[in-house]
Amino acid sequence: QVQLVESGGALVQPGGSLRLSCAASGRIVSINAMGWYRQAPGKQRELVASITSGGSTNYAASVKGRFSISRDNAKNTVYLQMNSLKPEDAAVYYCNAKVITVVVITSEFEFWGQGTQVTVSS
Repeated sequence: QVQLVESGGALVQPGGSLRLSCAASGRIVSINAMGWYRQAPGKQRELVASITSGGSTNYAASVKGRFSISRDNAKNTVYLQMNSLKPEDAAVYYCNAKVITVVVITSEFEFWGQGTQVTVSS
């Protein structure tokens, strides 16, 4: 009923930049928080950044000052601008959204994208 489609993952050299996008579509009434998570091989999925519908943001300590999350509520889209990328930023990045759907307007449901690969290597 709700789909999240990520794009923007790529191979980039250390110090480079990437911009990830995630567009939500489907039977959406409203979207509360949206966020980006990442999972590297052999590691647990971790929160990278999140943003509320009002624009309040939260970042993992490891990316603060290098990454910036933003959203376009009219387009149901969230972005992650990643600068000064490091090899340790390499992971599959997943979009997450907490959505009020037309099916159950009294509850919030969590949806995930399929992931986009970010590789940081020279």
